[in-house]
Amino acid sequence: MLYLKLTEKIEGLDIALISEERKNKLQLLIDFIQVKVNQKEIVNLNFICTHNSRRSHLSQVWAQAIGTYYGINNLFCYSAGTEATALFPIAAKTLENSGFKIETLSEGENPVYSIKYANNLHPIIGFSKTINSDFNPKNNFAAIMTCSSADEGCPFIAGTEKRISITYEDPKVADGTPYQIEKYEERSSQIALEMKFVFSQIKS
Repeated sequence: MLYLKLTEKIEGLDIALISEERKNKLQLLIDFIQVKVNQKEIVNLNFICTHNSRRSHLSQVWAQAIGTYYGINNLFCYSAGTEATALFPIAAKTLENSGFKIETLSEGENPVYSIKYANNLHPIIGFSKTINSDFNPKNNFAAIMTCSSADEGCPFIAGTEKRISITYEDPKVADGTPYQIEKYEERSSQIALEMKFVFSQIKS
């Protein structure tokens, strides 16, 4: 169902490389999804970071694609920030290099992207938005905090059913350096690997 290059990327990820410490953090997300699947309810996941420009988008996109790969029905992944900026172009390019098909729908300070992972499924709409954006769910969702500053800066998120901290190092640290592309690929692959672990544990 997914694009071939994307499928090959997912199948090449070795979940045995994930540490037990990280698996313990990811277990909270696994438990949330499993309960929803057991009860045949919609699974709403909102990945939250400070600027909604890098890690939260990478997490949203990989979670949606990999959840679909594992046949998780009624899965809807979102992303948001404590403030809106823009989906960073290198993050979008990194996803494209992994096999996603990306089209710019509108340009400007906060461009809107169509991010497709399969021919016959709706694309993910990628752009930077705040937590209270109408584009995001208002209740019955898990808030997954992907950066420590957002986790610390958001003591309360209205409507969340479960708050889970799964933080990642910001690839922004490599912006403007010769290691920029490598760092973004490293972070994207780590997120993809951990989302593979999460969804591979779900029993339908």
